[in-house]
Amino acid sequence: MTLEEMQSFVADTSLVGAKFLNRYTVATTSGTTGTRGIFLLDTRSLAVAKALTFHMLSSWLTPADIKEIIRRRGRTAMVIATGGHFASAAAAAALQNGPGRQRVAVFPVQTPMPDLVAQLDSCRPALLAPYASTGRLLALEQEAGRLNIHPVAVILSAEGLPAGDYARIGAAFGAKVLHSYAATECPFLSYSCREGWLHINSDWVILEPVDANHKPVPPGQPSHTVLLSNLANRIQPILRYDLGDSVTTRTDPCPCGDLTPAIHVQGRTAELLTFPGSAGLPVPVTPLTLSTALDKVHGLTKGQIIQTGPQSLTLRLQPAAGADPARIFEAARSEIAAVLTSHGLGNVTLTRDPGPPRLTPGGKHRTVIPLPP
Repeated sequence: MTLEEMQSFVADTSLVGAKFLNRYTVATTSGTTGTRGIFLLDTRSLAVAKALTFHMLSSWLTPADIKEIIRRRGRTAMVIATGGHFASAAAAAALQNGPGRQRVAVFPVQTPMPDLVAQLDSCRPALLAPYASTGRLLALEQEAGRLNIHPVAVILSAEGLPAGDYARIGAAFGAKVLHSYAATECPFLSYSCREGWLHINSDWVILEPVDANHKPVPPGQPSHTVLLSNLANRIQPILRYDLGDSVTTRTDPCPCGDLTPAIHVQGRTAELLTFPGSAGLPVPVTPLTLSTALDKVHGLTKGQIIQTGPQSLTLRLQPAAGADPARIFEAARSEIAAVLTSHGLGNVTLTRDPGPPRLTPGGKHRTVIPLPP
């Protein structure tokens, strides 16, 4: 199997939900760590992910919770990137076309908030599964009375949040909040506990906190990065893969009683972009909402969106070899402008920085950079 074959497969949107060679699931990263990755998942890896997800849910939900979910026919609302992120698009296609389509509703993360609120109100989900930053926005809508749903559990994914935000989301919905630290390279990496720690699925994952020279970092000390080994996926082995995230391992056993390694993650904090709205109220937009717009630009190798003012964004773009930079910029500007306009932010200006996307001082690529506080 070659990279060219994978790129061709992923580029064909008619194949969303299909298996490569009728055997393997193809997943792409959302590009937040640099060049967009492409990964193959075998049936063993998918089986492990399914089993560990069930384990996480069963450890959190009480018999009364499960009874309520069954009473509400397991209605689930997922808010995910259904555009350029191939794994999410495939999941959406499978859910909407599969046997569970009557119970699972999939909403694109790019959906303007008023529309998303209306659709969730109509759905009345027993389980709500958004990205973490989107979950925070939905909690604000629930607190303001514009959203009125009562899920049994809110299952957050992707970015991390400050510790207090998980409690706020739980209080807003009157629900249990579950979250995990994971990546496309290993979707079953961890799960949260009642003490607010993330536990590594260490029967299937090795996660090594290391310094800048890839030397081990002792418990209690923030790492420079982490090296990931996925022990389930045999078709495309992931061995000591540098994720680029900073974590701190707990120095003593977790009070929750789980004996697997417990960590806090510093490197994946969700950051919202905030713009002044037409009514004078701030309009928050998640980074993923804008970054997925770049996925639709053909001929773009890498992009970066920088908020330079309350109502201004600058784009740094790296076109593919032979692509016209001017055409790439116009396509990117058009896609992002359409997203902003759908959120009532048509007055945000978009300019072009002729330089390429830049790395952070720690060597990490950030697709979206909010205005510093």
